[in-house]
Amino acid sequence: MADDEDDYRGPATVRTADREVAIQVVLRGHFQPIDGRFHWYGRVSAHDEVAELAANRRTPVLLSTPTGEARGTLSDPDPWGRYRITGTGRPPFPLPTEADG
Repeated sequence: MADDEDDYRGPATVRTADREVAIQVVLRGHFQPIDGRFHWYGRVSAHDEVAELAANRRTPVLLSTPTGEARGTLSDPDPWGRYRITGTGRPPFPLPTEADG
């Protein structure tokens, strides 16, 4: 499915200055021509330690996957306890390199 080309689903690690938590994530992203930057976003699997980390506030983190890492922000949880994560710039997952899609 073409919409899944930029997705990453799998293991990751979320880190703050004093904590590291192994998690599962679903990520995707797109280039935003208005600001000229790549915006990536997704959800972190429900996890008690992530809930403690976020503590119902915007929390800067370093998100690592097997293919990269990027700074992002944990924010609001959904009704299932999965926290939203967002970032700009190089994402923590590979992007397609084919110029003509």
